[in-house]
Amino acid sequence: MKHPRDKKPDRKGQAPYRAATPSRPPRDAMPQRTEHARQAETREPPSPPRKLVRREGTLPAERLPVILEVPPTADYALLDSGDGQKLEQYGPYRIVRPEGQAIWRPALPVRDWQNADAVFTGDTDEEGLGRWRFPSAPLGETWPMKHDGIDYWGRFTSFRHVGVFPEQATHWDHTARLIVEAKRPVKVLNLFGYTGLASLVAARAGAEVTHVDASKKAIGWARENQEMAGLVDKPIRWICEDAMKFAEREERRGSHYDIILFDPPAYGRGPKGEIWQLFEHLPVLTDICRSILTPRPLAVVLTAYSIRASFFAIHALMRDSFAGMGGTIESGELVIREKSAGRALSTSLFSRWVAQ
Repeated sequence: MKHPRDKKPDRKGQAPYRAATPSRPPRDAMPQRTEHARQAETREPPSPPRKLVRREGTLPAERLPVILEVPPTADYALLDSGDGQKLEQYGPYRIVRPEGQAIWRPALPVRDWQNADAVFTGDTDEEGLGRWRFPSAPLGETWPMKHDGIDYWGRFTSFRHVGVFPEQATHWDHTARLIVEAKRPVKVLNLFGYTGLASLVAARAGAEVTHVDASKKAIGWARENQEMAGLVDKPIRWICEDAMKFAEREERRGSHYDIILFDPPAYGRGPKGEIWQLFEHLPVLTDICRSILTPRPLAVVLTAYSIRASFFAIHALMRDSFAGMGGTIESGELVIREKSAGRALSTSLFSRWVAQ
């Protein structure tokens, strides 16, 4: 299921999963499933409703509120914000996009905003359809970007997104650190993986990664990013599948992971019409994620966008779900620190269980 910022039904078929159209077919980096396996999965009967039972045991320690900040860098910066918009620097381009939470006044003069290379126009809703306007000169659909030495493609999409959510960088760095410090083989499951930055960071750190997204276009884009980053030799499985169905299947198979990342939308549709509603399905998916952890797990990271809730809600869910596991639940918000006036723009809620 995918993605965030994807709460409206059926735009361009795959849009509820952060779809974006690759500029060229990706190179197949991993072996494909056999036709027999595909047919077997097609015939698989639906799973019966999962009966949730409150976990027994001592609740994990808690740390909250935790505010994880992304400061301006040479690759990305929130230059300014206000009047319902934000001015960002993505590599060589200055981009203006709607931002409902920017209810203050911009700090930079009007001319700085007018010098933007691209402006998203259209529906100001988080997932509203629209188009890009290029004030100075037409720009190509894609352009090269970089995160911590990993090259990837930025891309102008019809849903105002550009293929990366910079606020997630703190989670990427945290995941990479856990992988390196484990000093043992680590398996990572990235559900609702979008264009693959988290998967590439984890793979570069030494993990074996399974990346799941319901959008074929997003999977294609992620494979393009893997090739561009020069990481085609890293063990990443790219799976186009409904996240819930895949997690249920992994539980039945007895598959286990040391780190699980999941970044679900408020609303979404799977490739076969599966419906995802965050408040209805998140408790079940969280429970499944606990059940497919290895005996020596490292972390589970949940991020939630575009929902009318406090981080206390997902904090309580995660803490209950990991009762008896020890460790600590850290919850709060992901924010981007503005370059102009130093204001913090909140982008999402998060909650993560860390074993140590």
